[in-house]
Amino acid sequence: MMNIIVCIKQVLDPELPPSLFKLNPDTKKAIPPRGRTPVLSPFDENALEAALKIKDAGEAKITVISMGSGLDELILRETLAVGADDLIFLDDDAFEDADSYATAYALATAIKKVGEYDLILCGRQAADTDAGQVGFAIAEILEIPSVSVATKIETSNGKLRIERLTADGYEVVEVSTPVLVTAGYEVGVLREATFEATMAADEKEITIWDAQGLDVDLSELTRTSMNEIFIPPQEGSCQIIEAASPEEAAVNLAQKLRDTQAL
Repeated sequence: MMNIIVCIKQVLDPELPPSLFKLNPDTKKAIPPRGRTPVLSPFDENALEAALKIKDAGEAKITVISMGSGLDELILRETLAVGADDLIFLDDDAFEDADSYATAYALATAIKKVGEYDLILCGRQAADTDAGQVGFAIAEILEIPSVSVATKIETSNGKLRIERLTADGYEVVEVSTPVLVTAGYEVGVLREATFEATMAADEKEITIWDAQGLDVDLSELTRTSMNEIFIPPQEGSCQIIEAASPEEAAVNLAQKLRDTQAL
């Protein structure tokens, strides 16, 4: 049986309308709009879907790990509803504002505590910071190989056959386990859970580890320091191109675009 660990992050909904996006000038953080719940980071959903496809093709156990402070249990239970077997929360105020290294350190410590693993899956980047660093840092800490931006993951003769995106197209990599892989959106959108599976997920026990239970070195939990954050001003203007005919209007528009170096 293949043991798969998927790292999932809870984020502010990336599809949030700009009009609802507000910033707290004191904390330099986004203010969650009233009535809008957080969501699973979409790239992490891709990673979970990749794990589920491997499970569909053969025997596998999927353990989901999420880290933060004040995690939304209802949102993260969705991972159990779609087919994950275990869910672990790393939930502690000490994890608040953890930078990429601290996040990787805590997740790697949790993975070691879980025990056996063959494949660790992460999203190619987080939907809020777009940093794309945590996965590779986990691999470095655990001293295992990593493969980035996977578009397809399959098992083959006891190894993993991975198609990964490159600037010129894609390449195929064959790698032994254990290995960490970051998944791109090309692996597929996370499947939807059935009503019965959602109800069953609500009854499953979850594991919660705080910093003490995880036995992390608090000096390793470095934090992100935000110097400045702001919503860029939106400016726009409109100019009517007048002409005697549509053809002349097109010519005048093209000339105007050339003059303003927009064309």
